[in-house]
Amino acid sequence: MTGIIMFLAALILLAVGYPVAFTFGSVALFFGAIAAVVELLPDPTLIEVADEFFSMFSMMPFRIYSIMNNTILMAVPLFILMGIILQKSQLAERLLESMGILFGKVRGGLAISTVLVGTLLAASTGVVGASVVAMGVISLPVMLKYGYSKKLATGTICAAGTLGQIIPPSIVLIILGDVFQLPVGDLFKAALAPGLVLVGCYILYIVIIALVDKRVAPQIIVPEEEKKGSVGRALTAILPPLTLIVMVLGSIFAGIATPTESAAVGALGAMVLAAMYRKLTRKIVMDASLETVKITAMVFAILIGATAFSMVFVYTGADLLVEEFMTGLPGEKWGFLILSMAAIMLLGFFIDFIEISYIVVPILLPISQVIGIDPMWFAILIAMNLQTSFLTPPFGFSLFYLKGVCPPEVSTVDIYRGVVPFILIQVLVLASIVIMPHLYGL
Repeated sequence: MTGIIMFLAALILLAVGYPVAFTFGSVALFFGAIAAVVELLPDPTLIEVADEFFSMFSMMPFRIYSIMNNTILMAVPLFILMGIILQKSQLAERLLESMGILFGKVRGGLAISTVLVGTLLAASTGVVGASVVAMGVISLPVMLKYGYSKKLATGTICAAGTLGQIIPPSIVLIILGDVFQLPVGDLFKAALAPGLVLVGCYILYIVIIALVDKRVAPQIIVPEEEKKGSVGRALTAILPPLTLIVMVLGSIFAGIATPTESAAVGALGAMVLAAMYRKLTRKIVMDASLETVKITAMVFAILIGATAFSMVFVYTGADLLVEEFMTGLPGEKWGFLILSMAAIMLLGFFIDFIEISYIVVPILLPISQVIGIDPMWFAILIAMNLQTSFLTPPFGFSLFYLKGVCPPEVSTVDIYRGVVPFILIQVLVLASIVIMPHLYGL
């Protein structure tokens, strides 16, 4: 039971706010020492315990070297750099302003345009925090000004901002490709249909709620002078990022480039777009590079801590205990799928997708292979589930991002209540992928 207690201890430390990478590393060292003592009972000596402890971590340098040479993970900093440069070039502002004018006369049009812009930002930047903040700063005041419900406005922004977790190129999919040892390009293709279905469901919900209750999303009368040239402005705002999306994803899907190579093209393309908008300055490049280094360092620090954690977890035999429990569930495959999805969703209330990907998923993956679950299908289910973790109270990151830029009249409760319908939509789409994978080509 040492490994199970270690897992619970890590969750408790994360829940009270300890840094993720340090939590996994320190918990692994502490419980590794305990496991070494337990292994040598009833008469352990200090030298024997030390020898057992160091042998437990003897492969750690090779694991770290393997992580640092992983070509799949090289795509992570490149896609992050691409997203941050596009965010700093004010791409979101241009898209939102143009789409808002185009869809303003439709009931719920501002919310629909927010979802569409969120989709484009997801496919071109993939940075959830930047998307939510940008739309919160620009779109939220406009929706509130025209009488939109606080719940609908905040829920739409949070949901649209998190689409970058499932719509390629997604950092989640790159990480899951590494964990599952699946081609990232194939994961990108498999995730495209579920992502677009989710976007369609968001828009359908907005249309229905706007028609049922006309107070939540009133129609906006756009002045004639603003209508003139609105289509041209919208195309001017949409075509550059759309071209970048086609270059990045098209090169992967066509087999012309690997995800890492296309990420490099995307980062270069982002700089070209920023130059087109006359926003490419030395300061933007430096700021974007520093932010990329910070985020990448965090991801790799978590990965190294998670590696130490998993080594101790396997050493204690806890993985066999979990496998025995999961394979003994009623319903076999379906029982495992339901429980694993529920566990990931529950953990998503408290911890980030990176921790879940590197700690929980490696525990579930061998069990899914024993049961005979298709790894591509299972990876897409987990990716869709992990996206929900950005919206679920109390620790959903999108909620905090939006709250940081909200006007004073929008409370945290308004945001929490606003995301509930979108969480339910995500759960329904997730259930449809479980029940009818063939509809998504899985």
